[in-house]
Amino acid sequence: MNFNLILNIAFHLLRARLKQTIVAAVGVTFGIAMFISLVSFMNGLNDLLDGLMLNRTPHIRLYNEIKPSKDQAVNISDQFKNNENFISSIKPKDRGKSIYNCKAILKVLKEDKRVIDVAPKIMTPVFFNSGTIEISGIINGIDVTAEEKLFAFSDYIIDGNMADLERNNSIIIGKGLADKMLKVKGDVIKITTSKGNLASLKIVGISQIGISEIDDVSSYTSLDTAQKLLGEPTNYITDIQIKLYDMGTAPLVAKEMRATFNVDAIDYQTANSQFETGSSVRSIISYAVGIVLLIVAGFGIYNILNMMIYEKMDSIAILKATGFSGSDVKWIFVSLSLIIGLVGGVFGLLFGYIFTSIIDVIPFETAALPTIKTYPINYNPMFYVIGISFALFTTAIAGLFPALKASKIDPVEIIRGK
Repeated sequence: MNFNLILNIAFHLLRARLKQTIVAAVGVTFGIAMFISLVSFMNGLNDLLDGLMLNRTPHIRLYNEIKPSKDQAVNISDQFKNNENFISSIKPKDRGKSIYNCKAILKVLKEDKRVIDVAPKIMTPVFFNSGTIEISGIINGIDVTAEEKLFAFSDYIIDGNMADLERNNSIIIGKGLADKMLKVKGDVIKITTSKGNLASLKIVGISQIGISEIDDVSSYTSLDTAQKLLGEPTNYITDIQIKLYDMGTAPLVAKEMRATFNVDAIDYQTANSQFETGSSVRSIISYAVGIVLLIVAGFGIYNILNMMIYEKMDSIAILKATGFSGSDVKWIFVSLSLIIGLVGGVFGLLFGYIFTSIIDVIPFETAALPTIKTYPINYNPMFYVIGISFALFTTAIAGLFPALKASKIDPVEIIRGK
């Protein structure tokens, strides 16, 4: 089989039907360009939403959960442990919120090669006093250095400096909370803890994560200040936040740490399962729409090649009469479709990149997301590989059926009919 000759004939057939060839190639170009634009934008949006959630979420969180004890006294009693016991009105066991032996746990975790770093934390409910009104909220006592390293918290501070938290009796409050109480940087805010302790803290910053449920209730202070507010010693910690090099292993590592340290552990996938499902659904929709566009373009190529076969019956008969086999004729028309797919696919990748670049610079400013300035785009090279591969696959399938029909044409019947 002379492939050079087959390609030469295919190019001549394309040139003879240049208008239809351009229409078919434009269909593939449009499909690929829209596929690239849609998938890049949807995945960029997923990355943005994932970032809003995961940037402030540890891969694993160690804490003490308030829950009923699994080992009830009647079940471990020698007299009744072998019986079927029915217990009602079980009350939660108060193990205390503090993580026992937390300094030893922190040391072990920092030496673990799977762990990037850890950030100790204190979470406590408080009341923010505004005149005679008490607004419920949460104070997060954080290790300023570790929090910045793992979660880049300073990116979410719209007014003030995170380093100022190192000062005694200082606090950063969420924008929603600041708007409710008409507070600005430099004001003093009064707080009542769950133990009834009263304190006055100076506001050194305003934060805005972009999730109203957090911005309306959360505030941040240093570990030392939080421990003083609660009247607790320096080893009092309620949470240990962990980030891993391989976040995909978080469920297994969380299970291991739960057994090793005798604390409750939750991984980010479990904590954000609904959010992960939403991201998956959006990705499926974007891929589905892009593939449908390419399939529609494939039907266009199929129709054009079908018409070309009917119009080129004489040429096909002459080719077969002069010694070309049915396989040669089949490869001529398959080559036609692949050339259309390749040219249309390459231009589709080019225009897809241009469209996504344009979207990437369109201003997108909203008060809810102060760190976002333009529409999000993901420039993953895999999208382009998928696009060109599917373009070639679709056009090859679209051209195969007309090619098989052309390979079965009997030249004697065509010439006799003429």
